[in-house]
Amino acid sequence: MTDSGIRKGLAGVVVDSTAISKVSPETNSLLYRGYPVQELAATQSFEAVAYLLWHGELPDAAQLAGLRAMERAHRVLASEVRAVIDLLPLDAHPMDEVRTAVSVIGASDLSGSGSVLDAAGSPEENLARSIRLFAVLPAIVAYGQRRRRGQELVAPRDDLGYAANFLWMTFGELADPVVVDAFNRSMILYAEHSFNASTFTARVITSTLSDLYSAVVGAIGALKGPLHGGANEAVLHIFDEIGSADRVEGWLDDALANKRKIMGFGHRVYKRGDSRVPTMKAALDTLVAHYDRPEVAELYSALEDGFVARKGIYPNLDYPSGPAYNLIGFDTVTFTPLFIASRVTGWTAHVMEQLGANSLIRPLSAYDGVPERHVAGYVAGADELSTADRAEEQA
Repeated sequence: MTDSGIRKGLAGVVVDSTAISKVSPETNSLLYRGYPVQELAATQSFEAVAYLLWHGELPDAAQLAGLRAMERAHRVLASEVRAVIDLLPLDAHPMDEVRTAVSVIGASDLSGSGSVLDAAGSPEENLARSIRLFAVLPAIVAYGQRRRRGQELVAPRDDLGYAANFLWMTFGELADPVVVDAFNRSMILYAEHSFNASTFTARVITSTLSDLYSAVVGAIGALKGPLHGGANEAVLHIFDEIGSADRVEGWLDDALANKRKIMGFGHRVYKRGDSRVPTMKAALDTLVAHYDRPEVAELYSALEDGFVARKGIYPNLDYPSGPAYNLIGFDTVTFTPLFIASRVTGWTAHVMEQLGANSLIRPLSAYDGVPERHVAGYVAGADELSTADRAEEQA
């Protein structure tokens, strides 16, 4: 907090209430609708967690079957969306690709829906829009990676669950259950995290009574930044740069001497370590064993131990998820789009909650510019220059 009482970045400021999730730094826990996230990751499918975030309760068998049927009905990448993706440069960042695709989906879905005064939509409409985005984002992300590799689109399979189908569309082959389980857990862990930067962005946009798609597009833009979603990509770049566990100490010496920011460590809320890390680290361990890549675990542990010993700062979720996604086979630039595919459930839950008791989010600012001053020659009360005089003067 500054001397003027301003909390830069809204640090520590409570701006609204939410029933969707709770981050508790005191107990080092994260709850989705009251459930500890590690319990959900250990027992639930991502579809069931999406239902929980949207409805407030875990689904029964019939409710889960209904959501799965709706999700599977909207998995196909529409031809017009694919055409727009194909217009983008192959070296465009995938986050820009996904953001553009969501804009096209929104424009198509909202076409002919009337005035912007009706943009916010009804609760039923917004739930349907949320499910459609949830269902099609895997196709967008998967096609983006395949396109960059010079591979063809893989059609979805309606006999596979969300996580298994996502991997099928990305790699064109059925994934081992160990891999599906690890990926499913990662999706659950990334799904929601209270008023983080992208979620708050979505709520601000929603508070103007704009549409759900605009809110998601804005959230994607916020997530692109390396201080928020881009950190999992940065972790893999660090791993690639270091190379092996025996090079960690020298790399840390140099990085800290040059005051480099080491991504994957520290968190704005958690002070004793991100509560999601143990669950994701366990998933990473299963992948290390499955792919027989012990050197990944050795580098992971060496960097974590070295950095914690020197700085007392612990890993966040991006630290184990980066190497986990790499082992599965995702390109590094695809990591943050995977975050989108997960977090869209939390974003849309917040959009619907915001609309349920909306108030325009419009904070104040403290002006610290030059004091009031006046234009030379201006006489208060005098007639303004005529349009012709102004045009002549500008010419």
